[in-house]
Amino acid sequence: MVKNLAAAVMAASVFSLPVFAQKNEALKVGFVYVAPLTDAGWVRQHEEARLAVQSAFGARVKTSYVENVAEGPDAERVIRDLAATGHKLIFTPSFGYMEPTLKVAKDFPDVRFESITGYKTAPNVAVANARYYEGRYLAGIAAGRMSKTNLAGYVAGFPIPEVLQGINAFTLGMRSVNPKAQVKVVWLNAWFDPGKERDAAMSLFDQGVDVISFHTASTAVMAAAQERGKLAVAYHSDMRKVAPDAQILAVTHQWGDYYKRRTQAVLEGTWKSGNVWGGVREGMIRVGWFGPRVPKAVQDEVMARQKDIASGKLKPFVGPIADNTGKLVVAKAQALTDPQILAMNFLVSGVQGKLSN
Repeated sequence: MVKNLAAAVMAASVFSLPVFAQKNEALKVGFVYVAPLTDAGWVRQHEEARLAVQSAFGARVKTSYVENVAEGPDAERVIRDLAATGHKLIFTPSFGYMEPTLKVAKDFPDVRFESITGYKTAPNVAVANARYYEGRYLAGIAAGRMSKTNLAGYVAGFPIPEVLQGINAFTLGMRSVNPKAQVKVVWLNAWFDPGKERDAAMSLFDQGVDVISFHTASTAVMAAAQERGKLAVAYHSDMRKVAPDAQILAVTHQWGDYYKRRTQAVLEGTWKSGNVWGGVREGMIRVGWFGPRVPKAVQDEVMARQKDIASGKLKPFVGPIADNTGKLVVAKAQALTDPQILAMNFLVSGVQGKLSN
């Protein structure tokens, strides 16, 4: 799968479809959400993008969503139902939705699909993802400055390359300002399980962690940090409402502009399949929303490094980088290429953990 991922992203092939037949009725746009819709998190950011689409196009579009759809057969059923009920553009934002999306797309060639975090394209399936690791590196800088125990925790969903990129970038960011920093990882093998997320966070705090990050879909880790008086990095969206004292900063994902562009393309009949991987420079990743415990000097440092990433001056994965078994994986002054980042299958030095529990 990893080899296919790297190859797919680098492929230059772009597919086009016939012009969308303009009619008096609104373009129906569907969204499938992998977890319940809450005030913050992965699903919230996509809901904000849906609302941006509805606001931008008004009566020209009619958007709808289905929430808390499990990856697998349930996803295929929901995606198929949306296609069968006249939705001509369907966004499926979860890695496990990729195969169901492709399967349904074969049966509905006149429907456009946007597989968010997937990597396989088709004539009527485009893929898009964000360089989450860029925000993770910046969060690591803040965590490295704020930690007093030199020990951070990381509650992770699944050991796929996207998650490994985030863990590694966060660790490298921490160690860039605090070489003694270590990061303990707990794998959940779930994207959304607030109970397990909370238990993992509490366990990490019991092991001496004083700052925590996560790659799951709820606010449970933030709430746990607030309860224990620890520090935490919000992910997906600003979570100060849940953890007003605990939040160091938020790494946010901004999907609205991309979703609006893709909707506009369908309306104009210019939609084409392809592959987008955007980050800080493209406005798809942003950090900020600092909590009250973060000194201005740390805030300024993080925002300066964000500008460096946007300009290309700073690249998180530049050697020398060793994995956590001591093996050199990136030579001095060398930068990982996009295919190498997308195929990431190691944990960097400083990470306490394995690729799975």
